[in-house]
Amino acid sequence: MRVPELLLITKRDCHLCEAARRTVGEVAGRLDVPWRERLIDDDDALRSRFSDEVPVVLIDGVQRDFWTIDAVRLERKLREAQQA
Repeated sequence: MRVPELLLITKRDCHLCEAARRTVGEVAGRLDVPWRERLIDDDDALRSRFSDEVPVVLIDGVQRDFWTIDAVRLERKLREAQQA
């Protein structure tokens, strides 16, 4: 089973980002998928690309969700990526 690259893009002082962190952590933990987080605050390229959509979830570099992260959709997309 392959391990997808899971990235959560957030910014400081963002209540949606806190909720996204919990959702991503729970789903990724159940599926044993490592994940990382990047802040747009200090990254001009990320801020330019995602400033209106934070938090954003990317799986293997493809944007899969933003704002309110849906746990069911995230789990489905991660399972699909594991099987690819």
